[in-house]
Amino acid sequence: MISTVDGLRSRLAEVRDAVPGARVALISTIGSLHDGHIDLVHRAREVADVVVVSLFVNPLRFGSPAEHAAYPRTPDEDEKLLESLGVDVVFAPDAAELLPDGSATTKVSAGDLGLRYEGRARPFYFDGLLTVEAKLLNLVRPDVAVYGERDRQRVFLVRRMIRDLFFDVEVATVQTVRRDDGLPVSTRVGMLEDRDLVAAALLPAALDAAAANADRGIDACIAAAQSTLMGEPRIRLEYLSVVDPQTFLPADEGSQGPALALIAATVAGHRFVDNAEIYLG
Repeated sequence: MISTVDGLRSRLAEVRDAVPGARVALISTIGSLHDGHIDLVHRAREVADVVVVSLFVNPLRFGSPAEHAAYPRTPDEDEKLLESLGVDVVFAPDAAELLPDGSATTKVSAGDLGLRYEGRARPFYFDGLLTVEAKLLNLVRPDVAVYGERDRQRVFLVRRMIRDLFFDVEVATVQTVRRDDGLPVSTRVGMLEDRDLVAAALLPAALDAAAANADRGIDACIAAAQSTLMGEPRIRLEYLSVVDPQTFLPADEGSQGPALALIAATVAGHRFVDNAEIYLG
C-alpha cells in the first residue's frame, strides 16, 4: 500500500517499464470496500493490464470535519481484499498528502449541474469530488477509469470533466450490485437495523414503480414512485426526479425514449441514492 505521491509515481514508472504499452485502469474509492468494488476490480481487469485502486476518504466531499471523521474506515480489510483480487497498485494517501493546503486547494467546479439533485443537498460535494478525481487522473494517467452506476450524476460529471479538461482517458462503468431486497450494496446499508432495512428497500421498489409506469408519462411515473413510499415514516425523501441521460437536466413532460429516474432519501439518519433506467412512452 502506497501512501505518498512520490511513491505512487515511482511504482507506476516501474510497472510501465516492466510492461511496455500496458493499459492502466484507475478505480477511485473512499475505502470501506464491499461487493460493488469487487465488480469494479473485475471490470478493470477486463479492460486493462494494470489495476490501480485509490483509498482516500476525501474531506472535500463532507459537510463538516465531524462528518468526515465519522465515516467508517477499514484499511486493513481493504488492503487484504485488494491483495486477494490481485490489484497491482493501492494508493492510500492521507489528507495532507493529497490536499496539502486543505480546503484552500485549487478546485474543479461542477458548475450549475453540480448544484442539482445531490448538489442541492450538498452544494460542496461535486466540486470536492471532481477536484480529487482530477488530481488522481493527473497522477495515475490511466488509460481507463472505472466507475459504478449507482451514482449516475457522478459518472456524468466525471465524463464531462474529462472531456472539458482534455484528459486522455476512457470511462468504463459497472452496473449497480444489489442485495436480494433490491438495495444497492453500500457501506451505509450495512449500518442499518433490520426494521430500517425494510423501510430502505422501498427506495428501489419506488424506482421499479417508476419504470413500470414510465409509458404513461413523467407525472404518472413520479406519482407511482411516491405512492410506493407513502406512509413509511422512516423515509425522508429528498428528491425524486426524471432526467435526460444526455444532459442530466429534468426531462420535459411529453418526452419519449430513454431516461433516468433518480431518488435520494434519508433512512434512520443514513443517506441513500439510487437510480434506474426507464423508458418514457
